[in-house]
Amino acid sequence: MGAFRIVLQVIFILICIALTVLVLMQEGKSAGLGAISGAAETYWGKNKGRSMEGKLVKITKYLAIGFMVLTVILNLNVF
Repeated sequence: MGAFRIVLQVIFILICIALTVLVLMQEGKSAGLGAISGAAETYWGKNKGRSMEGKLVKITKYLAIGFMVLTVILNLNVF
């Protein structure tokens, strides 16, 4: 069981690094001058979920869920 714990810890570290990189790659919610003038409701604003930024947000959500699950599993002290 010790090897399984080590594998989980390596996966946990990789998820931590990936989350850090993904969060730093994302734009802020109020980034750009379009937010000031109300131009956020443009084509790009409406289809943001299909853009690269939308994909980054989805991947970040999935990695955050994996992070939380692995945190709970590693702290159960079963392994």
